[in-house]
Amino acid sequence: MRTVGVEEELLLVNPETGDPRALSAAVLARVSHNGGDQDVFEKELHEQMLEFATHPQADLERLHAEIVRCRKEAARLAGEIGCTVAALATSPLPVSPAVGVNRRYQWMADQYGVVVHEQLVLGCHVHVSVESDEEGVAVIDRVRPWLPVLAALSANSPFWQGKDSGYSSYRSRVWQRWPSAGPTELFGSAERYHRRVADMVATGTILDEGMIYFDVRLSQRYPTVEFRVADVCLHAETAVLIAALARALVDTAAREWREGREPAEHSVSLLRLAAWRAARSGLTSELLHPATMRRMPAEAVVRALLEHVGEALAADGDLDRARESAARLLRCGNGARIQRELLERTGNLRDVVTECVRRTQAA
Repeated sequence: MRTVGVEEELLLVNPETGDPRALSAAVLARVSHNGGDQDVFEKELHEQMLEFATHPQADLERLHAEIVRCRKEAARLAGEIGCTVAALATSPLPVSPAVGVNRRYQWMADQYGVVVHEQLVLGCHVHVSVESDEEGVAVIDRVRPWLPVLAALSANSPFWQGKDSGYSSYRSRVWQRWPSAGPTELFGSAERYHRRVADMVATGTILDEGMIYFDVRLSQRYPTVEFRVADVCLHAETAVLIAALARALVDTAAREWREGREPAEHSVSLLRLAAWRAARSGLTSELLHPATMRRMPAEAVVRALLEHVGEALAADGDLDRARESAARLLRCGNGARIQRELLERTGNLRDVVTECVRRTQAA
């Protein structure tokens, strides 16, 4: 069974007002002072962000437990310096992002200007183990059409600078402003993938391979493919669903590759439209069906994804859990819908943040 790991970026906020707090350096200092979890928590581009990474897990129940534990530990550490954490992919309240102080981040600020200062967006990255770069690139080529469905399921960023953006995942629209972000053309082989990455770095437009922001890429550090399309999810169980589906997509794509089945030849132009539709609608309206690239109700497209990876989910023992989690999202709403419903009920974005803080730490 393939292992899967999750990286989550959390928003540091004032527990009373909901305003973002630029205190990640102080939180990480607490980690160092306490002598624990130093391999789990990391700094990010902005000081209002705190990232953690789980260990690779084969069992989803253990993955869920670790995500919950890391969220609670992040909240505890933040609480020691007067703030807390929220699993929100954008800040509902207005914010002036503070870029972290190191050479890499300062190079990015000098190179990209206002784009860097807009990037207080928080994602959920899923790593799935692969046997080789060749298998990994074969997977990348074959999962492309299904990535917008993961984005729709995870959508959790309807608000931007104190206003409703009109999108379910506005984070993804902001993220697309990076020059190396988004869907990719077919690579066909690991050699072509690595040549493309080398050519991109050689332009000088990006600093290094770490700035290859493809929707799904080969990891630099681990023998994994890394899915990068999801918003950080409001509930830990949603993050586990995204991880389960990502692993099943890898299993399914690897099997197709071994059987000699060619990937769908959808153009990057169509994939970008599918990604936009997912960001706009989330689960509330229509998505583009990965096979036909035509509009269908979101529920039908989610069902198509479950059918596409059903054999892999069943083999890993994840089918019932994935079906139940997806049905719950379709019935009760993803993070974007929940945030909007909270605002409608309370009339106050600060109350939205307060409730999301509570849900972030819930099991």
